[in-house]
Amino acid sequence: MDTMAQVKTEKRLRLFVNGVVQGVGFRPFVYRLAEEAGLSGFIRNTFSGVCIEVQGSDAGELRRFCGDLCDKAPPLARISSVETEEIAPEQDNGFVIVPSEGEGVVQTMVPPDFAVCDDCRHELLDRYDRRYAYPFINCTNCGPRYTIVEKIPYDRPNTSMKGFTMCSDCETEYHDPMNRRFHAQPNACPECGPVLQLLDTHGEVVHCDDPLESALEMIRRGLVLAVKGLGGFHLAVNAFDDDAVFRLRKRKRREEKPFALMVKDIETAEKYCSINDEERLALLSPEAPVVLLRKKESPFSAAVVPGNDRLGIMLPYTPLHVLMMERGPSVLVMTSANASDEPIAIENDEAVERLNGIADGYLVHNRPVYLRCDDSVTIHMGGKLRQIRRARGFAPAPVLLSSGGPSVFATGGEIKNTVCLLRGDGALLSQHIGDLKNYEAYSHFLKVTGHLQEIFQASPELLVCDMHPAYLSTRWAREQKDMSVLQVQHHHAHLASCLAESQCDETVVGVILDGTGYGADGTSWGGEILIGNAAEAFRFARFEPVPLPGGDAAVFHPWKVAAGYLYHTFGALSELDLLRGRDVSGIDQILQKGINTPVTSSCGRLFDAVAGITGLRSEISYEGQAAIELMHAAGSLDGRSYTWETVREDGDRWLLSVSPLIRDIVADLLRGTDIPSISRNFHVTIVDLLYSIVRKAVAFSGAGRVALSGGVFQNVLLFEGLAGKLEKEGYTVLTHTQVPCNDGGISLGQAVIGREYLRGRYKGVT
Repeated sequence: MDTMAQVKTEKRLRLFVNGVVQGVGFRPFVYRLAEEAGLSGFIRNTFSGVCIEVQGSDAGELRRFCGDLCDKAPPLARISSVETEEIAPEQDNGFVIVPSEGEGVVQTMVPPDFAVCDDCRHELLDRYDRRYAYPFINCTNCGPRYTIVEKIPYDRPNTSMKGFTMCSDCETEYHDPMNRRFHAQPNACPECGPVLQLLDTHGEVVHCDDPLESALEMIRRGLVLAVKGLGGFHLAVNAFDDDAVFRLRKRKRREEKPFALMVKDIETAEKYCSINDEERLALLSPEAPVVLLRKKESPFSAAVVPGNDRLGIMLPYTPLHVLMMERGPSVLVMTSANASDEPIAIENDEAVERLNGIADGYLVHNRPVYLRCDDSVTIHMGGKLRQIRRARGFAPAPVLLSSGGPSVFATGGEIKNTVCLLRGDGALLSQHIGDLKNYEAYSHFLKVTGHLQEIFQASPELLVCDMHPAYLSTRWAREQKDMSVLQVQHHHAHLASCLAESQCDETVVGVILDGTGYGADGTSWGGEILIGNAAEAFRFARFEPVPLPGGDAAVFHPWKVAAGYLYHTFGALSELDLLRGRDVSGIDQILQKGINTPVTSSCGRLFDAVAGITGLRSEISYEGQAAIELMHAAGSLDGRSYTWETVREDGDRWLLSVSPLIRDIVADLLRGTDIPSISRNFHVTIVDLLYSIVRKAVAFSGAGRVALSGGVFQNVLLFEGLAGKLEKEGYTVLTHTQVPCNDGGISLGQAVIGREYLRGRYKGVT
């Protein structure tokens, strides 16, 4: 049979594959599939996805190829769609990988940074391997991605590796489709790649034979070491060295907030923490997040996690970390390299300048970090792993939505800021950016905002932001004169965020609990029962508004929050131990006159108030500290319910009165009841109160599902207590797993609300 006749008997398919398929070994995987099946054709990265054309005479092999494409994809690939069509056969010369296209609209996804894989780890520790002890070893299955990408397509000239020319050995690997380093853009070795240096406190190079060993010696001596990683610097000290940990706290101005720990391996983690199967999988996953684990008795410095029964644990996720943990202490404090409330430092000169007076030395390298990216933080609650801070390993992987639509960009909130780009049926949520009141964090916000749209070549039809007029994210959005802007209510965005990641378009009952959020009526909300969806919401119930003396400034002074609740309940400031010895005349006066005393329905402030009333916490040094310690004091829901009351307001709205609860707590205090008992009773009361109002909301609306969102649901007792009680009674409960329930997730909600607006469905909150 001649060649042309043979071509006519063959079948050719064209496949467009979308998702996280660049930079994850997808092309060599497809090449090997085609070679094994004896198929011809090509694969190419394009701006509209990955394009595959495959041809053969055996229909069974073609079907098997299409099935294996998804079923056997590389571990880091995330396929969101495959479009297949039959086209005319062509005359091929085997199966080839062709260069990327350079024009068009980007539809592929940039992969996150991933932890060092087992193969690279083995080579790293093999003294006979050419990359033995090389701290920048990587392959298509691991290493930096998002933090080194300047633009798409994800090819080496578009990354921060463009300044490193591969040696002949690395070049051979890079071009060999059968090698696991085929087109691994950060590919390098000791001959041609980045190198380590140790700098002193002035940023001068410390001349030594082994910078890593000299750096570890500093840690052994109790000094503070700044270490450059994937998405920025960490500050590292020996977790067993009490003086070193206290020194780090003092210099970093981080008085009590827990430090994260890096441990040598999973066995070390199990030695000091209780770990279930899901937590183990998370620790060992390519994402390698910090996991908040219940701690056992440990010999660590007490200053690592004061007032907390959990340890934030991560395993070494870069080859440099692996080498540090193999040679140094088995447990290191590994915390973000910054002063309190600032974003992490990412470049060498910046670190030396910003960490002056904090670090005693700097272990650096010369591979630029294009985009700063913190460690992700997770917790296992209610049978699932949940995000507390979504960053390295997860961003910017898409959250898949129930449908596609116009492109929308959302700017998030003020604290725990993230931004979100909707494109097709995917929501591209940025990494954690931080508190925008900080100049460096706001600068980071500006860079991420531009970068996310640049790498995905997006032209949003709408900008969406919070209603709060003072949020910098809101002010930035309103300054963009060439864009339409929609401002949406904070708690509606929380609700929409939960629905979006659950791919739910129905009307639901939303229990939205957080610290504060600007309400549709201009007051501060935070304890809301909403009925609705992404298009509209009805404020069915709210916690009783209570005066907050001093406004937002009271947040770091729980005794002042408590004074507001006591005044509201009793009409005067009660003579409790809490207030004895304090000059309450000023607080009493502003409460009586209503000066600088906004009212709030915040559930988060209620937790602060109870911590303040009981004397558990009068002052705090980080956000949420009082509520966290109140939860730890309780330990369980083995308590009784205090008095609570739901009061019908105008029409079909309800008020959740907290005054009876405050009276009962004060009475218990006067009887000498201990704080753990009061806290248990308080948590039981909140669960019962919320369950009761959810039942009313379901009966009123006929909604079949209940959504839980807002930062208060990071409280394990409250979350598991309420979700468990609702599920036991047959309710379907929607919760967050892919994005944080706190303000780190509201940009997703803002964006999907914006899409409803463009569809003409948006009605806001009533």
